[in-house]
Amino acid sequence: MPSTIASRIRRGVFVGVGALVILGIGVYGPATLIGPLPAASATVLGADTTIAAPTPPTLPQTGASALTADGADSVLASSGDASAVPLGGTTKVITALVVLDAKPVDAGKQGESIVITPEDYAGYVSYIADSARAISFITGESWSERDMLQAMLLGSSNNHADALARWAFGSVDGYVTAANAWLAKNGFTGTHVSDATGLSSDSVGTASDLARIAKLAFSVPVIGEIMPLPSTTVNGGRLVTNLASYMPDKGVTGLSLSYTDQAGLCLLYKATVQVSGKPATLYGSMLREPGYDTLNADMGTLLASAATNLTSTTIVTTGDAFVTYSTPWGQSAQGVAVSDDSRMLWSATPITHSVSTATVSTGSGGTAAGTVSFNLPGGALTVPLKLDHALTDPGPLWRLTHPVEVIQALIASRS
Repeated sequence: MPSTIASRIRRGVFVGVGALVILGIGVYGPATLIGPLPAASATVLGADTTIAAPTPPTLPQTGASALTADGADSVLASSGDASAVPLGGTTKVITALVVLDAKPVDAGKQGESIVITPEDYAGYVSYIADSARAISFITGESWSERDMLQAMLLGSSNNHADALARWAFGSVDGYVTAANAWLAKNGFTGTHVSDATGLSSDSVGTASDLARIAKLAFSVPVIGEIMPLPSTTVNGGRLVTNLASYMPDKGVTGLSLSYTDQAGLCLLYKATVQVSGKPATLYGSMLREPGYDTLNADMGTLLASAATNLTSTTIVTTGDAFVTYSTPWGQSAQGVAVSDDSRMLWSATPITHSVSTATVSTGSGGTAAGTVSFNLPGGALTVPLKLDHALTDPGPLWRLTHPVEVIQALIASRS
């Protein structure tokens, strides 16, 4: 009897163990054969480099100046006073941008109609009495928004600046509130206006802000159409000469050229220089210049040094490798740049980069493989990476003989 009981116990144990083995095999096989694979390890390649480029263009040491360019997100060079200084007539460029933000004018169009009010006309009479710049209008006249902008930007008309501000925002005070909110919203934190004309010494800004404002202004189609004009006629056949015109024969397009006792001579501009036979566009500000002789000399020096020293520098080339992905089963592939990019640089600039890797196990050539970001003077440049060739499944033998790696990958995929 005892032997029978023992025999039954042994059979039960064998059956239980057998069941566990069968169950284990049933789970182990599918888990290892069809489960996710462990991620490849990523090794970032290459060190940060210094791309040798010429010295910066020569900016004035008097007053306050700054320079930016197409393709740059920030100021590339600055000199002189870095604090906020009186803006003079350059304030009218801000007035144009803020009014156009509220009341856009399409390229080639006249925009809305503006009726001159008694308050507008009284302002005109006051400016004439003070010998300030003013272009005539009378109460009840209807002007197109484009003509108003041309009178303000080309003729530096103070009464047109105030009239635009009242029309768009109800009053000059309403405009000032809106303009300062617009400046803050657009990142021009060193600039504050107290009027629409710049005659107030409390309208102040930094050269760096004003260089960026010049670049923004030239990107607005209607302003881009207006500023190259040597002259034009506005409402009623009034001739307006472009007082902002400056060195057009040297590739310069003036945006604002003005003088006040508080601000001195101030210029906003864009300039086109030839770099390796190709045009490069610069945008800049020169504030608090003492006079035209100094301004002319400073601009001549800037243009000559920019044309000589500015270079198109290759930052990244399609196929450049920045990371290697290595799988536990012995395959490897590189994460390579998907595009070329070059920038205008002026100085021996340390070009640092950082790589954001991707989680990669298998994938065909061209699979997304992270990004590389370059820290440049004009702002960050981010380029996607892709696998240069495939990482394939290792097959059933590797899976069955590496259960720990596969099970860990399965657990990680469920967490």
